[in-house]
Amino acid sequence: MSVAPGWYVDPADPQTRRYWDGEGWIGAPIPVDATPPEGPPPPEPEPTPEPEPVTSTTPPGTPATPPGTPVGGPPPGYPPPAGWQQAPPIGDPRHGPPPGWPYPTWPGRPPEPRPHGMPLASFGARLGARLIDFGIVFLLNVLVNGWFVARLLDEISAPLNEFGRRLQNPERNTEPLPQAGDQTGSLIVVILLIATMLWLAYEVPSMAASGQSFGKRLVGIRAVPVEADAPLGFARALRRWNTLGLPTLLWYCCGLGLLLQLFDALSPLFDHPLRQALHDKRAQTVVVKVPRTPADRTNPPGDAS
Repeated sequence: MSVAPGWYVDPADPQTRRYWDGEGWIGAPIPVDATPPEGPPPPEPEPTPEPEPVTSTTPPGTPATPPGTPVGGPPPGYPPPAGWQQAPPIGDPRHGPPPGWPYPTWPGRPPEPRPHGMPLASFGARLGARLIDFGIVFLLNVLVNGWFVARLLDEISAPLNEFGRRLQNPERNTEPLPQAGDQTGSLIVVILLIATMLWLAYEVPSMAASGQSFGKRLVGIRAVPVEADAPLGFARALRRWNTLGLPTLLWYCCGLGLLLQLFDALSPLFDHPLRQALHDKRAQTVVVKVPRTPADRTNPPGDAS
């Protein structure tokens, strides 16, 4: 899902706002504290190119340039003037960046965006925070779901024991394994439902209030809306969690839910430039690194200003 058109804080210059048309920035920036106009900005007038003065590099005594000779070099059949060098072709790296553009930190790569003046969280930090949260949710499931899991193991003990016996004593046995208990399916549904509700109750309220779960707080990252540095609110936090949390109910379908969650968790590796996961795109959020000092919010790393 792409970002809806509108006026947003420019990630490259947090002191200004620019208009996002759904595919890129258009129009001139305005101060961040100014009230943006309704709709997109008026189109900018195209600047009139000024004619460049023509200077002759032909030494005295050189015959005149025949008509139709390409500009930028000596005429065919004439030796080049002393000190003359062939200009590199357009697109050659020796040309450098276009006038007014900063030199990129990597060939062809623009500077990394800083939403609301804060650096983006790395994938390693996001993964560490998620593992911490999963560990806490797992402990909650041990306490709340422990009895149901014990009942489920009792229901499936007969086929499991027979399967283990056949592995230890290889023999040609064409008889099917014993059937699991009648309550096996119901117990699996109850366990998955309780696990999903525990995850929702653990993550959504804290994300709605501060944009941080316990794991994100330990790692030092936070989820914020794309359009403003503000709390997510319950509706946005729930929408963000739904994409990642609800597939837990589909674990019963041959692990389909687990595959969807794995794809969602790895999706920030393939998203540029904001490193948004699928649940970030649905809720229009971005995960940033919490600045240690107020200066970190406006100054990139290594900037002494």
